[in-house]
Amino acid sequence: MIGKVIISVFSTILSLALTGGVVIVFLVFWEETPLPNAWNPRTSLRVQDPITSITGFKFSRALRNGAACTIALKSAGSYVELPTKTDGELCGIKDHILLSGIGNMYVKPVNTRCQTALRVAMWTEHVIQPAAQRNLNTSVIETHHFSSYNCREIRAVNNSGTKRMSTHATAEAIDIQGFSFADDTRTTLLEHWGDGSAKSKFLKEVRDGACDWFRVTLSPEYNSLHADHFHLQHTGWGLCR
Repeated sequence: MIGKVIISVFSTILSLALTGGVVIVFLVFWEETPLPNAWNPRTSLRVQDPITSITGFKFSRALRNGAACTIALKSAGSYVELPTKTDGELCGIKDHILLSGIGNMYVKPVNTRCQTALRVAMWTEHVIQPAAQRNLNTSVIETHHFSSYNCREIRAVNNSGTKRMSTHATAEAIDIQGFSFADDTRTTLLEHWGDGSAKSKFLKEVRDGACDWFRVTLSPEYNSLHADHFHLQHTGWGLCR
């Protein structure tokens, strides 16, 4: 008797699972699907979409291909696509764009790689703006940076080179100095990082959030070379300091 009940329950669960799977496949591939874009793996990533269980998949797909990256960035970014930049054997920019804004936030025009810009866009939409509202009751209208592309070696604390090229040499990183807000105030890492203020809390929250969207995030807690900026990197192995 117990065995028959177990088999019946198992059969019911399997049937529901199969039925659910068929429904999901139908919803995904139906041309007029009611699935929201954020839940549809067939559609392009949109920066403004809420975070769902498939956002990571869509984000990774956009980062793997230059054309897919620009399509995703178009949903929130102001930019101009530019030809590939080559400065010798070690420096240059693939998937080259000139970024000037994300949503309503101004960015001083910066030459960078689309993948770096897309990471900044997701960070802005899902971390920076919510953190500004929570901590400062305002929004960010400008991000201040120290550029993205710079054909140089990695710097060391003693100001000597390491003979290895920086990720800035291929625009796979950007250095963020601070932010301006809609209430006519401003924050910089050099001024507010460790002062215990609401702006300091905001800066530390956006640093922590950057770790979710960049492969490497370095802050003033990393070393003295980063006392005045976040180093945010498209490539790397998950360092967050």
